[in-house]
Amino acid sequence: MATTSSMTRAEEIYQRLRADILNGRHEPGSRLRVEALKEKYGASSGVLREALPRLVGQGLATFAPQQGFRVVTVSPEHLEELTEARVFIETHLVRESVTAGTIEWESDLLAAHHQLARVPFFGDTGEINEGWLNAHARFHRVLLEGCPNRPLRDIATQLREVAEVYRCWARTPTEHSDRDIAAEHKTMCDRAIERDVPGVVEALSRHITITTRLLLDDYRRREEESRQDRGASST
Repeated sequence: MATTSSMTRAEEIYQRLRADILNGRHEPGSRLRVEALKEKYGASSGVLREALPRLVGQGLATFAPQQGFRVVTVSPEHLEELTEARVFIETHLVRESVTAGTIEWESDLLAAHHQLARVPFFGDTGEINEGWLNAHARFHRVLLEGCPNRPLRDIATQLREVAEVYRCWARTPTEHSDRDIAAEHKTMCDRAIERDVPGVVEALSRHITITTRLLLDDYRRREEESRQDRGASST
C-alpha cells in the first residue's frame, strides 16, 4: 500500500506535469521518458508511475506498449471533433445546471467568476498564468455543477482539459485577439444566475467555438507561412 507521503508527492508531480503540458513546456506529441522526468522533477520512478497514468486518464497524455507515455497529439481535425463533442455535452449540462442549480450553486458560481475576473491571463514570465488556468477551469466546472449527473460532468471536465492543450499550440494566444474573453465569462455567469437557459446555452456555445475558430485561423496562418518559407528556400 502506498504511503501518505508518496501519494502526496505523486499529486505534486502530477500537478507540475499537468501545468507544464498546459504551458507548452512539454510539446504535444513529445515523449514523457521516465528517466528524463526523474532528473527534471527530482522524483522517483515509483512516484512518476503513479502520476503519469493520471495524465492519461485526463486525456493529456497517451500510453502505448513499447512506446511509453507521450503528451497528447494535436491536429486541426482533432480540435474540430473535440469542439463538436464539447458543445454537444456542455450545452446539455449547462441547461440542466441552470434548471436544477440551488442557491448554493449560484453563490459558488459568483465566487468562481469573481476570482477569474481578477486573475491576469499572463504571469510575470510571459507564460500562461497557472492561477488563471486554475480559475478558468474552476469557473467552467462550477457552471456545470448544478447538473446532478456526475459522470457527464466528469466527461466534460476531461474534454475541457484536453482542449486547454491547444492554448499552447497557438503562436498567438486567443486572448490577444480582438475578443473580450472577460465579457464572455461575465455573460455566461449573468445568464446562468438569471436562469436564462437559451441565453446561457448560446453564450457557452459561442465561447467554445470562438476559441476554436481563432486557434484554427492561427494554425492556417502558420501553415501558409511555412509553405512560403519552403518556396523561398527552393528558389
